[in-house]
Amino acid sequence: MRAGREASRTPQLYTLSVEQARAADLASIQAAGGTPEHVAEVFDRDIDGPGGPLPIRIYRPVLDQTLPVLVYYFGGGWTLGTIDTADAVCRTLANAAGCLVVAAGYRLAPEHRFPAAVHDCHAAAAWVAAHAAELGADPGRVAVGGDSAGGNLAAAVALLARDQGPELAGQLLVYPNTDYTSNTPSLREGTDPYLFNATSVAWYWENYLATPADGRDPLASPLLAADHTGLPPALVITAEYDPLRDQAEQYAAKLSESGVPVTLARYDGMIHGFFCMAGDLADGRRAQEQAAAQLRTWFTR
Repeated sequence: MRAGREASRTPQLYTLSVEQARAADLASIQAAGGTPEHVAEVFDRDIDGPGGPLPIRIYRPVLDQTLPVLVYYFGGGWTLGTIDTADAVCRTLANAAGCLVVAAGYRLAPEHRFPAAVHDCHAAAAWVAAHAAELGADPGRVAVGGDSAGGNLAAAVALLARDQGPELAGQLLVYPNTDYTSNTPSLREGTDPYLFNATSVAWYWENYLATPADGRDPLASPLLAADHTGLPPALVITAEYDPLRDQAEQYAAKLSESGVPVTLARYDGMIHGFFCMAGDLADGRRAQEQAAAQLRTWFTR
């Protein structure tokens, strides 16, 4: 994969305009994601958000059953992505976990900087819980999840939901950003010019935050929260060759120290983004299977 990127001189997203990067990111994810699975029903709608209408896409694996629900936030450094970005992942998780999956859209940076995305994502989770009967979902079995920036947003939503609701059954955190101030070995060593690297991380943070001081807010950097007790159980998935590896694993450790049930799974040999590359990488498929198995466990307690 890396050799292919080098041979094709694939440009890093941070060298492109935001508009170009958004198109390239979606095309890359769709190419590596594999053939999207069939689900019994998929439909789009808009819901009311803090700053206006927000798009959601609802995936139902079976009809005429009340199902638990995962609210899923796509990745893209808070800058790139749409609900289309997570389409293949959401279909797979819906079928494998036997749950409703709601892909939640949110306002993107740099047009809408922190904390817009956090509050949009929390609003989506609250809306799903409040409208569960309408959706054919069980309001007592709602989890949140996401990859990369989506994992960051899921962790932030879990912090908000602990104090404001809704009650969550779990949080699926796939190689999440957790600390703007991070200076860990994996970040310092993340210099490969053909992979997601430390420059990528800095570019996304620069787009997302209005000021560096915002990066110390726990809703931007969940690792910096003063209190992690009472949060829902977590599955934290990391990749060996990912600049975000250490801060994601530090968050898993912090949750565990605070009495939160946590499973940490590092996929050796993998790079940032592998979870969404199930069409190209066997470990991407295995990680999605692990996520689905964890969701089933949370939803059957």
